[in-house]
Order: sequence, then C-alpha cells, then structure tokens
Amino acid sequence: MKQGITRRAVLAMLPGVLAAANRKSIQKPKSLPSGGEFTRFTDPTTETPVVRLTNPSTANLLPAATNHFISVRDRFLVFSSNRTGKFAPFRVDLKTGVLKQLASAQALVPRSLCMDKSEKLLYFLDGDTLRRVSLVSKKEESPLELKAGAFSLGSSPLEFLVIHDGALEHWIGDAQRRVADNVSGECLVEPGGKGCLFARGSSADREYWYVPLDTPAAKPVQLASGRISNPFWSRGGRSLLFLREIPRGNASMAEIHEVLLETRQEQCVAPTSQFAAFSPNADDSVFVGASRSRAQRNIMLLLRSARRELTLCEHRAKDAALTSPVFSPDSKRVYFESDRDGKPAIYSVNVERLVEPTSADEQGRF
Repeated sequence: MKQGITRRAVLAMLPGVLAAANRKSIQKPKSLPSGGEFTRFTDPTTETPVVRLTNPSTANLLPAATNHFISVRDRFLVFSSNRTGKFAPFRVDLKTGVLKQLASAQALVPRSLCMDKSEKLLYFLDGDTLRRVSLVSKKEESPLELKAGAFSLGSSPLEFLVIHDGALEHWIGDAQRRVADNVSGECLVEPGGKGCLFARGSSADREYWYVPLDTPAAKPVQLASGRISNPFWSRGGRSLLFLREIPRGNASMAEIHEVLLETRQEQCVAPTSQFAAFSPNADDSVFVGASRSRAQRNIMLLLRSARRELTLCEHRAKDAALTSPVFSPDSKRVYFESDRDGKPAIYSVNVERLVEPTSADEQGRF
C-alpha cells in the first residue's frame, strides 16, 4: 500500500463512496455552541477542522466502539467521565455542547456504556453488576440482578448475553441458559440475534468463536485464531471483521480480515498503515483506523474497494489502541479519544465531504 497519499489524489481516484473531487470546497465551519466545552482547532497535518468535545483536565472516555452510544436522531453522545471524583456516565448534547450526568456508580466500567435500540435506556457495568438507566427520566429502572464481566444486548428488551465466571450465559427475562465455557473478553450478539460471538485465550493467542442462540443444542464453532483483535459484525451479520497481525520479518503488519459465518473462510480485506484500532461505517464500505506508527500517529480513512488510505487528522495518543475511532451511525462524523492534550478527551471530525452518508435503515449492528 502506498503511504502518504494526498487528499486530492484520493478524492480524484475514489468517486462514489468518497466524495468526488469536483464537489464544492468545504465551507467555513459554523460557530461552536457556547454552553459546553467544545474547542475547535486545525489539524497541523491535514488542515482539517477538529473539535475537542470535552475538557482534558479530567478523563473522558468513549464506550467500546462496538457499543451503541451515538444518537443521530436526538444528536447526543454518551461517555464516561471522572469529573465528579469517580467515573460516571454522562451525556453531551452535540447541538448545544451541554453536559449532563446520567447516573452515579460505585465502580463504573467506563467502556461498558451501551444504549438500547430505542435510545431510551442506557446499560452499563457497575463493578460486576449490570445496571440500566432511563435516558428520558434519568431514573434507574428496576434492578436487573445480573452479574457480568461483559455483556451484549439481545434482539429484545429482556434478552442479554453476559460473561460471568468464565461462562457465556443467555438470559431471556428470568430464564438463563449456559451456552459456552472458558470464555474471556468480548461477547457480541449477531445482528438479528440469531447467534453470538465470544472470545477465548489471551491477546497474544486469541480465538473467536460463534454459538447459535436459536438452536439450544448447538455447539460453538471457531471462526479465527492467532494475533487478532477488534471484532465487528458486518452489516447484517453475514461475516466477522477484525484486525490480524501478520509477521513481516522481525516486525508485523496489521491487516483487516473477514471470515464468512457460513463457510468460516477467512480473507484479507485490506492491509493497513499499522492500525491499532479500527471500525467500519454502517455499510462496511469505509473503515476508520488509528495508526500506531511512531512517525504517523494519525486517524485514517480506508476505502474498502480500492484499499487506499486518506489521513484525516493526527491523534497523537500515547496508546493508539485506546483511541476507539468510530463513525457516527449516519457516517457523517468520526469520533475518537486521545490524551494528546493531557488526560483523555473526546474529539470529532466532520467527514461529510469525504464519505457518503448512510441512512437509518442501513444500521445493521445495533
């Protein structure tokens, strides 16, 4: 893959998904709201306008990139912050910049925040307890009484997949079924709720497994193993996307791979400029990634069809794996986290001129 390709060259080569080169030039950015902590600056590498949404005097962390935490309909984002002395869930209004605390927690797991499909309920882990809070009334709903080290929301309001004491448990209301053992790390319900991905092993030798949920007697099947990370279901759940480390002499290169659920055949989607984290947009046509290269600590866009990259802006995070770059559900903005200005803060970049928007009916992951 060519490195250092210019914005103009990419736009000229990639009509369709990325905006065509003859589109109107980017207009002057609108004024920022005065009620929050928004701060705009120009990226020194690409001259792209970047907005820092939270003050870096305290730690502000994005949820896991696989979680639903951005509302396009009501234009807000949920995140975790320790600005009150300990981590708690917050909401930032993306129109006004106003911040609101949503709940208190004794031992919040910051990356666990996840909204349901209706965007009326927020779920999170407080220690090993799964809790839910109304985003409408800001009051805690009836206790779930579920213990979990990780969780994933099912296709119905009363359905959950949780990892507890090394086991993957499927809950529907008060009914519980143990579906897999020796489980570690993430669990991700397949879009449509027919099955669930879970992980086994360590970061150096990880395994991704799939277990059907609609067939009680079904056994888990292995999808991939090795130095793999950042799993995402493709739109509709037909395949699994993830990063794989490929040995190159004394070093390694990061590639985006895909394994088909039906055949369990794995293929390379695209090599990357050392992505440490990535996520797809709603239709899997464009990826956003964070490079771990010391020379180019950048947030990148990668067009799937052409396998070409475009530098969006610098992230300058100490650990690129913690940047959690993610598209908004409509693919109009990219959000990421960085400690470039002190403690971790949340940043936003408008990509409407670079990436074709996706509509609400294309959201197949949540």
